[in-house]
Amino acid sequence: MTGTAVVVGAGVGGLAAAIGLRRAGWRVTVLERRAGIERYGTAFALHPAAQDALDRLGVGEAVRRRAVPYRSAQIRTPGGRVLARLPLDRVEKKAGKPELLLSRPYLIDALLAGLEAFGDVPVKAGEAVTDTTELRAAHDLVVGADGIRSVVRGDFGTASGPRNIGSVAWIGIADFESGLHGETWGRGRFFGLTPVEPGRTNWYAAVPEGTTADDLPGLFEGWHDPVPRILTGTDPAGWLRYEMRHLHPALPSFVHGDRTALIGDAAHAMTPNLGQGACTAVLDAEALARAVARHGVTGVPQALRDYDRERRRTAQRTAFASRTLHRFVSTERTALRDGLARLLPG
Repeated sequence: MTGTAVVVGAGVGGLAAAIGLRRAGWRVTVLERRAGIERYGTAFALHPAAQDALDRLGVGEAVRRRAVPYRSAQIRTPGGRVLARLPLDRVEKKAGKPELLLSRPYLIDALLAGLEAFGDVPVKAGEAVTDTTELRAAHDLVVGADGIRSVVRGDFGTASGPRNIGSVAWIGIADFESGLHGETWGRGRFFGLTPVEPGRTNWYAAVPEGTTADDLPGLFEGWHDPVPRILTGTDPAGWLRYEMRHLHPALPSFVHGDRTALIGDAAHAMTPNLGQGACTAVLDAEALARAVARHGVTGVPQALRDYDRERRRTAQRTAFASRTLHRFVSTERTALRDGLARLLPG
């Protein structure tokens, strides 16, 4: 017996879930409320566990062709003094592979290509879901991958919703390679630099809520090179403003009833400080598909319980850690913070 699934949302998590479910032999439809698949965004971090999940979904090799390894990064003061080094070498040694960085459009394209290879999974853009009643009646499984403002999450009847944390992030890509990577921590703000592809550098600036693009260069004036050079030498028209929010309170379950599951930001939206948003979405999607494949159509209720047991606590711990790190990094008490940073191993 072949099961039918509908995935609401065609972002990273939704496309990965659709691939996993189709590989398990299910008939799958993807609904996306936007008029087209959006390829906006800059660099995503892909930790080794997420890379393994992409391999199990059959798209790992395509992702690695466009990704770059992330092997060296430091935490600095605005004057350029190194406070600590990120233990990326230990991550690589333990996992046998480095952390990777990949432009979001490339990841979306790899997932779309993996889905299109089946030839029978419709991705319907411009399909806004306002009520899931009909979806549940027509499908054996409903997957909510529709982001922090999830409509599917409304079925769960909880008070969980988006919460601002008082900061916004401006992100972009500079058309030159930075000689250094990592984060620079200032008072109430920080600036990050990572590789993204040859000849380019991914950057992000986390600043107090209300900061405009015009304000940004002044907030980082006098910081070490290349921070001011990036902000004065790139076109603000290409910058993206990102609301730093998280889902609060944490959901008591990622599943509802006997045929609805949430993945990614719909289940556990988090601040980007740990670089785990895309990773957790991929891990959710692959774990859900694996559980469904194991139990089959008649065992969907048990598959959902298995998925929730495998992913909820881990994902929520990651979200809590990311939010805590944001508070630590963006504090005004820089002397205490910097002193603690110097104690970090590596």
